[in-house]
Amino acid sequence: YVGDTTQVGKYHDGASPYGALDMAGNVWEWVVDWYSQIYYASSPSENPAGPSSEPYRVLRGGSWDVIVNVVRAAARRGLVPSRGYDDIGLRCSRSP
Repeated sequence: YVGDTTQVGKYHDGASPYGALDMAGNVWEWVVDWYSQIYYASSPSENPAGPSSEPYRVLRGGSWDVIVNVVRAAARRGLVPSRGYDDIGLRCSRSP
């Protein structure tokens, strides 16, 4: 347990099969999707984009400041986009 953010790419043993690093446990990561607790109940089964608008944006991955069972790439929660904390960062991605 480090107890703070760490340098990006520091833990190569945690790389995904695609080589992606830092998908969980460093900082919660803002993603472009809007958040709804009930969206997945009626969403498309492949690549659901999230609702068109909500008051909250999605954060993924958990951070160093949450309980262990939340620290996983699939972890998600919503937060008002104007908020910020020292355990929140960005997830950059691109479409193929």
